Order: sequence, then structure tokens, then C-alpha cells
Amino acid sequence: MEFDTIAAISTPPGEGAIAIIRLSGPEAIQIADRIFYAKNSLSDAESHTIHYGHIKEDGEVIEEVMATVMRAPRTFTREDVVEINAHGGIVSVNRVLQLLLRNGANLAEPGEFTKRAFLNGRIDLSQAEAVMDLIRAKTDRAMGVAIRQMDGNLSRLIRNLRQEILDALAQVEVNIDYPEYDDVEEMTQRMLLEKTELVRASVEQLLQTASQGKILREGLATAIIGRPNVGKSSLLNQLIQEEKAIVTDIAGTTRDIIEEYVNVRGVPLRLIDTAGIRETEDIVEKIGVERSRKALADADFILLVLNQNEELTVEDEALFEAAAGHNYVVVLNKTDLETKLDIEKVREIAGENPIVATSLVNDEGLEALEEAIKTLFFAGDIDAGDATYVSNVRHIALLHQALEALNAVTTGIQLGMPVDIVQIDMTRAWDLLGEITGDSVQDELLDQLFNQFCLGK
Repeated sequence: MEFDTIAAISTPPGEGAIAIIRLSGPEAIQIADRIFYAKNSLSDAESHTIHYGHIKEDGEVIEEVMATVMRAPRTFTREDVVEINAHGGIVSVNRVLQLLLRNGANLAEPGEFTKRAFLNGRIDLSQAEAVMDLIRAKTDRAMGVAIRQMDGNLSRLIRNLRQEILDALAQVEVNIDYPEYDDVEEMTQRMLLEKTELVRASVEQLLQTASQGKILREGLATAIIGRPNVGKSSLLNQLIQEEKAIVTDIAGTTRDIIEEYVNVRGVPLRLIDTAGIRETEDIVEKIGVERSRKALADADFILLVLNQNEELTVEDEALFEAAAGHNYVVVLNKTDLETKLDIEKVREIAGENPIVATSLVNDEGLEALEEAIKTLFFAGDIDAGDATYVSNVRHIALLHQALEALNAVTTGIQLGMPVDIVQIDMTRAWDLLGEITGDSVQDELLDQLFNQFCLGK
């Protein structure tokens, strides 16, 4: 399969020290050579060399650049690639790109470089998705998982499982077509059952990491809730180490939700500071309270803040009811003041959910809160180097479907169904696992996946 030559700016938009314009395709070097002027031609350059020169248009110098030549197949896309390193000005970089497009290159679609790496066999689909996971990683652990998936750890495991299934299917065909023993059907069912149990155990092991993997990949939508003036905005500011939210003694200061990402001991949280939930006649505050209720309903995790200097109110109890069914931590704030809250009643209502005491004005209790969050989601340290780690939502869904197909195989054998019927579910499991690596995948899915990528990646 041969493609046209594409070009795009591969560095983030805006001003910077350096910007990179990338070309990939059969005419990448020739197109770059038409606008690059130096002592030696890029067409004569050896692979993986970098050259100093100027970009010219109609004899006018428009940029001073370094051009890197990488010849197929030893490139990311397995095509000829040229990367032009220019000064990071918006005008000059776009002018170089436009000049390349006028000289025969086509503007790359989002993710097209990575898509070509997949289509040309450089990486499989799970590795391609790991590229975007690496770009979006918000913690060291998430980055470690993405790097190992890029290295092909997950791909190798999936392919080994598919090979086990394929070996079983091949043996079934041999036993059916060339029966040598009277008990061939019993032997075939026993062999199928053993293989199914082997593959199912590996799939279940992968799925055991799924919940933590999804957290690492996507982060937790974390709603900070509580009555007005209990310290929600102060907690947000402490966690992100920045005065993001306005803090006053006036109830109802926060009128809208404020969102911010933070890394709490390897747990990525998307913090949502909500308006204090209470009954109010103020129209603007009422809108904020409604948005707070929606953020609470959509949250993966809740930080429920109480004022230890006040008695438990009906509104507090209503917040506990709203948080039921979610993972949450109770934050007893303002421990620097006299304790008026019935702590035992709070413990009774919270049940097994952690309770942490803090004095945010004195910077006390934050470490205990961070440790409680880490323990709640990552009981014991998660091993980002585990080769069997899975974090992608699409992969998790396919593994669940493959597990259902394998369970159907086991059920069919136990019910005494004919082997040729049972092997239909076995083949379905093989196909589903192949969708993870892209060995069996439709073009529509590829387009959908790669359109989520950055332009120039």
C-alpha cells in the first residue's frame, strides 16, 4: 500500500523556541528539497542525518532551519520522513507549511502519521492507542503504563492468547476430519475445556487491573461538596497549591463550578469545586447549586467537607445520602476551632468510608487526606511495570466480550453441545481479542480512533 506525502506541524501551536514541521511519504525528501537550500541536496543525504540550511520562496529567505532526513523503512511511519526544525514563531512556521503544501504535500489529518505506522506494520493498534495515552498521561504511573504498552507488552500477551485459541481450533478440525479413536469427541471436548480455562484465566487477570487502569488513563471526576463556607475552595487551593478559588467568610462566594487537574500520590483527580449546596432564593447562586448537584451525580469520587466547629445539619445528612453509592472521603475541616460536631454520628453515617480531620488554614491534615485517597483506589502500590496491564476503555470492553464468549464455550461443553457448535464461540473470542491489536478491525473504527489524535502526530 502506497500513500501520498503528508505534512503537518508536530509541535503545539503558539510561540516557542523551536517548531517542527513533519513530512512523511514517498516524495517527502524531494518536496522538502524544493524549498530547502544548502550546500548539499537532501536527496543525496544519508538516512538519519541533520542538515543546516534555509527555506526560500522565489529566492527570498523565509526561515533558517535544520532539516532531518530519515529514509524508509527505519522511520516511525516506515516511509521517507523529513522533519524541519524551524524557529517557533506562528507566522514563519505556517509559512513553511504552506510552502510545502504548494510544492506537492497534502495536509495530514489528525493522527495520520500514527495511522500510517499502524497500516504499514510498524506498530499494532494497541500500541498506536498507547501513543495518545502517553501524550495525555497526567501522572508518572500513567506514563509508565503507556510506555510499556507502546513497547508491545499487551500486544504480545494478546497474540499469545490468540495463538492458544488457534491451536485449539486447529486440533478440533484435525480430530473431526481424521478421527482415530472411538472417544475422539470426548478427547476434543476435554482439550477444548483445558484451553478455554487457560485463556479465560489470563483474560480475567487482565480485567482485574481494569479499574485501576481506567483511573490512571482518564483520571477521577472528583466533586468537592459541602454546605457553604465549610472550606471547599480552601481544599481545592491546597490540593493544587494555587489560589484558584476565591476564599471568603461569606456564604455563597462560589457561584459556579471550578475544575482543575491534580496528581495525588499517583491518583489523577479532576477536581470540581462546587457551589455550596443549600436552599437559596438568590437566582445566580441557585443556578450554581443545581450545577453542583449535577456534578455530584456525575462524579467518580467525592470529597465531602464538613465544618467540625458546627453541629451536623439536615443539609449535611442530605449530602451523605447523595454521596451514597459513590466512593467518598469525609473531610472534617476547621480542627483549629472548638469541636461541636458529633464525630461518632458522622462515623456511623460514613460507614467504611475514610474520615480525615484537617485544618486547612494551618495546612494540617492534607498528607493524611492524600494517603486516604491513594489507599482507597490503589490499595498497595500499583505496579505500572506489569506487562499484563490494561487501561484502555475499548480494550476493557473487548476483553469482557471475549470472556463472555469463553464462558459460552465452557457452558456448551458442560451441556454436551456438538463440538462444531462450541467452536463458533471459541472463534468469536479469537476475533474479539484480535480487535485489540487491530488484527481484525474495520476501517470505520480506525478512522474513529485516529481522529482523536493531535494534528501532526
